[in-house]
Amino acid sequence: MDVATDAMLTAVGSGDRAAYADLFDTLGPQSYALAVRVVRSAARAEEVVQEAWLQVWRDAARFDPARGSAAAWIMTLTRRRAVDAVRHDQAATNRDVVYQAREIPDYDRVSETVVAADESRQVRACLDGLSDLQREAIDLAYYGGLTYAQVADSLAANPATVKTRIRDGLRALRACLGGA
Repeated sequence: MDVATDAMLTAVGSGDRAAYADLFDTLGPQSYALAVRVVRSAARAEEVVQEAWLQVWRDAARFDPARGSAAAWIMTLTRRRAVDAVRHDQAATNRDVVYQAREIPDYDRVSETVVAADESRQVRACLDGLSDLQREAIDLAYYGGLTYAQVADSLAANPATVKTRIRDGLRALRACLGGA
């Protein structure tokens, strides 16, 4: 078979279409089986075989029988094409995974953002339910970072009165927010 396939491949190198058809009939099933084993997909193996046999047609004149048999040369072309296909497909899959990972927001991040926005809305609503004096004292103490004495100076009020306003305001906030 090797001498006959070598002769067919040499004839293909001269542009003999009938020799190409005979060569494909002889080695096509083997090259397809090899491609299926490498790429593990019948459809992808068909593409690989088509590409490999197109290369056989184009490069047949380069075949040197002194370096090996036609069957070995064709199987090598097929195997290289199949390996390239697997690498290409894996790279495409990796790119898709990376792209999708960037496009899909992290579930926890989205959930945390929604919860934080809801909590912020609730706090604002509860702060709106306080008296102006309570809200102002809490704002200066907690958001302004002032001590009771500094809040009392800022509001020109007695420190004990400021403590009472803050304490009562915090109780009202706790009750509004569902605390004990």
